[in-house]
Amino acid sequence: MLDVKFLIFLIIGFFWGGLTAPVSIRLADIYGILDIPDARKIHKGNMPRGGGLGLWFGYLLMSVIMSQELPELKFISTGATIIFICGYLDDMCSLSPYLRLGLHMIAASIVVIPLNLSPVVSVIAIVWLAGVTSAYNLIDGMNGLCISIFIASSIALFMIGRSYSGVFMGAMALGILCWNFPAAQTFLGDGGSTLLGYLFASHFITIALPALRTVRFTDMLLLFVLFGGFPVIDTLTAFTRRMLTGKSPFYPDKKHLHHILMSLTGSTVITVTILLMLQIMTLALGMRMYFRLT
Repeated sequence: MLDVKFLIFLIIGFFWGGLTAPVSIRLADIYGILDIPDARKIHKGNMPRGGGLGLWFGYLLMSVIMSQELPELKFISTGATIIFICGYLDDMCSLSPYLRLGLHMIAASIVVIPLNLSPVVSVIAIVWLAGVTSAYNLIDGMNGLCISIFIASSIALFMIGRSYSGVFMGAMALGILCWNFPAAQTFLGDGGSTLLGYLFASHFITIALPALRTVRFTDMLLLFVLFGGFPVIDTLTAFTRRMLTGKSPFYPDKKHLHHILMSLTGSTVITVTILLMLQIMTLALGMRMYFRLT
């Protein structure tokens, strides 16, 4: 049976993302919010970064429209605003990674604390939400990668919870993907990439809330790892590698999995496809486990 509501959210979200991207490009040019190549980046030439502006504003509008149906959106949208502004400022003038992490933890707390989970589960959920927020930013080093991962994750949100907000978010990202892949005319920037990670993780926690209250501790941790997927696995690997070599876990390098695959394949399209398949596999395992537990 045709799901009219699904189609409405899909179409509106796609055109919103696609039509607001040129506005963000123009604003980035005007205010000099540009990604300038350096030794650890793979793109050439200055690139406008601010593609997350349309995502943020679109999400706020959706939150207002659906606030009666989904009261948790007021908390998520508040945290999302903190996340986006923090990232957008970082795009203009680099902020301390510890300041960013602190703000990510505050934004995560805004979503998790009202859910009245047990203290231990609340702490784990806050850390996971903040971690996924940062993880999406860390994998945003290649055209289309972060956005593709988010779209797959948004589909998973719809499949486990009939989340039409997930449909709208994924559709907005798809509209922006047209401006970012395979040849980029804009980058998400830190504001956009962290926003995507935050939105996915926040919606997953609110959708999976009944399971988080009842499942065993080990099952909960596995659910978080599987739904965090490739971004979380890659980030944990990078942090471990850096600390083992005596460096700060926030020390930037070109040893992420997408860098390694790019050097092996020489193709952005192939690299993004491989990592997207990896994300789909982890999400499929997570959904199978989720449905078994619930």
